[in-house]
Amino acid sequence: MARHLIQGREIAMPVRIRDATVCSASYLVRADAARAVIAYSGLDVAEVLPGKALCTLVFVDYADGDLDAYREFGVAFLVRPPGTGPPPRGLRTGLSELRRAGAGAFIHWLPVDQGFTMEAGRTIWGFPKELADIDLRLSSPYKRCILRKDGRLVLDLLVKPGAPVPGGGTMAPVDAYSHLDGVTRRIPWSMSPRGVRMRPGGALIRLGNHPVAKELSELGLPKHALMTSTVSHLTMTFGEAKEL
Repeated sequence: MARHLIQGREIAMPVRIRDATVCSASYLVRADAARAVIAYSGLDVAEVLPGKALCTLVFVDYADGDLDAYREFGVAFLVRPPGTGPPPRGLRTGLSELRRAGAGAFIHWLPVDQGFTMEAGRTIWGFPKELADIDLRLSSPYKRCILRKDGRLVLDLLVKPGAPVPGGGTMAPVDAYSHLDGVTRRIPWSMSPRGVRMRPGGALIRLGNHPVAKELSELGLPKHALMTSTVSHLTMTFGEAKEL
C-alpha cells in the first residue's frame, strides 16, 4: 500500500473522505474560451454541445476524512480523455456518452482553508490547492459560498437546492485530472452520495475583482446556470496519481 509523508504524518492510499457536503453549479461556456484557459495542461475540453464546454463551480465542506476537516472551492472543466482523436464536428454528445468514453474532470483551481490539505493535495496528486478565505453558509435553505483570496473578493455564489433525486448510492468512478509544476496527472476518483438534490438553473453568482474572477468573466459568467446540485452526505476515495 502506497504511503505519503505529509507534515510528519503518514497518509495511506487510497485517501478516504467519510463525510462531505457538496454544492455545485455547472455552466455552458464557449469551448474556445475554455480551451484557452486550460491550454497549459495539454488537455482538451469535451464539447457537450457543438462549440460549448462544461465549467463547474463547486464548494465543499469536508467534515470527516483522512486529510482532516476543511473547506474547499473548485473550478473544474469536463475534459476528453488524453490521447483520443479530434472531437467530431457538429455532433451533439450527451454527458452520459462522454463519461462512458472516459471524459473526466480537470481541476483548474482548488483553494482550501487549511494548510495540511493544501500540502497533501499538491504533493500527492498535483492538485492546484492554495490557501484562501472560504465562508460557507450551509445551514440556511439557500447554500452560499463567499470566496476571498489575498483580501480580494473572487466570488459570491448562491445555490438553491432542487428536487430530491431518488437512489444515490455509488456512482460510476471517474478520473480527475490535475496539472502542477509542468506535470499533468490522472487521479482515480470514486464517490457515493446521499441526499442528492438537482435542478435546472438555481444559481446566483457575483464576481469580484480577483484575477480568477476576471478569468470567469471571460468565460461568460455571470450567466444562467445549466444546472445545480447539492449533496448532503458524500463519501469519496482518491487513488494514486499517474503522470501523463
